[in-house]
Amino acid sequence: MRNRDIIQHGFASPNRHFCMDVQLLKLSHASPLSIKWTPASSSRPPLNLPSISRTITPISPLFSRTTASRRSDATFDEAAYEAKRLSLDAAARESMAEKSAVEGDDPKAWKWVIRKRVWDFMEARNIAQFPRPVHHRIPNFVGAHIAAQKLSELQVFKEAKCVKVNPDTPQKQVRFLTLNGGKKLLTPQPRLRTGFFSILEYSMLIPETIKEACTSVGVAKYGKPIGLEEKIKVDLIVVGSVAVDPKTGARLGKGEGFAELEYGMLRYMGSIDDSTPIVTSVHDEQLVDEIPMDKLLVHDVPVDIICTPTQIIFTNTSIPKPQGIYWDKLSPEKLGQIKILRELKSKIERETGEKLPTAKEALMHLVFFSIM
Repeated sequence: MRNRDIIQHGFASPNRHFCMDVQLLKLSHASPLSIKWTPASSSRPPLNLPSISRTITPISPLFSRTTASRRSDATFDEAAYEAKRLSLDAAARESMAEKSAVEGDDPKAWKWVIRKRVWDFMEARNIAQFPRPVHHRIPNFVGAHIAAQKLSELQVFKEAKCVKVNPDTPQKQVRFLTLNGGKKLLTPQPRLRTGFFSILEYSMLIPETIKEACTSVGVAKYGKPIGLEEKIKVDLIVVGSVAVDPKTGARLGKGEGFAELEYGMLRYMGSIDDSTPIVTSVHDEQLVDEIPMDKLLVHDVPVDIICTPTQIIFTNTSIPKPQGIYWDKLSPEKLGQIKILRELKSKIERETGEKLPTAKEALMHLVFFSIM
C-alpha cells in the first residue's frame, strides 16, 4: 500500500485510526526505516476528505527523503546517464571548436580570440583543473573552492533564499554551500537537453547525498524538475565565465549562449528582474580588459560581482541586463536543439496570436530536430 493510500484510509473516518496503526506497523516490519506515528492532537481540527490532499505534503521528512533516495537508486541508471552526458558534451565541444575555427569575419569572432587566449594561458600555466583540457568549457581552476567561499560570504548570498547556479565544475562548491546553507538551489539541466531547471533543497536530501546532489548526476537523481509555469523567486544568480572585465562587468561564457537563454527564460517567468544580482567566480587570470562594450550584443549578460581566490570585485556595471529572450537573435539550430525553447515559443505565439521571428539561418536543423 502506498503512503497516500495509508493516509487516505487512515483518516477517511474517525473509526479507521486503528487501521492506520496496523498498516504502519506492517510497514515498519517490512522496511528498515524507523517510522513513528503520533496521533493528532485533540486541539487540532478534525480532518475531512477535501483537506486530505493538503495534509499529504508534511509526511515525516526522514521518511520522504529516504524513500525518494531509494526510489532513485532503484530506477535511475547512473552510469548510462553519465555516459550519455559526457558523449553529448564532447560532441557539443567539437561542434563549438569547428564553429570558432571558421567564423572568420563574423561579428562575434573577437570573442573567440579572447576565449582561446584565456584557455591557452590557463593550460600553459597549469592553473586549470579537471576536466581538462579546459578549451570550450567553463574552465575549472586552481582555487575554485576559495573563490566559492568568498562568494558565500557576500551579503547577497547570505540573504538569498533561492540561488540559481550554473552546472559547471568550478561552481560545484557554490552549489554545495547553497544546499548546505539551507537554501534552495536552482540549477539548469545540462545544456537544457533533457528539460529546464531542477530544484534541490536540503530537506530533500540526507547528509550523505548532499555532495552527490551538487553533480550533474546528483541533480538528475535527486532534483525536482520544474517547468515554465513554476512560481519561484530567484534572489541571486551565479554564472560561470571564461573571461570577465572587472571594470565594466562584461562577461564571456564558453560561446553556447546558455547563460543568456536561462536568464531570458527566468525573466519571462517573472523569477528575476534588473535588481537580481549576478555573480561569477573565476581565477584572477581570467580577468581581462579588452572586452569592447560597444560590441556586446543585447542578450549578453553582465555581472555585478566577481569573486576570485584573492579578491571580491563590485563592478558597478552600467551594461543593461537582457529583458528576456531575443528571438530574432536565436538561430533555428539552437531552437531545434532545445525542447523547452520550442515550447516557450509556441506558448507565446498562442498567447499573442503572432509568430515570433528567429535568426535567418538554414531551417534544416529545425526540421531535423523537430521530428526527433
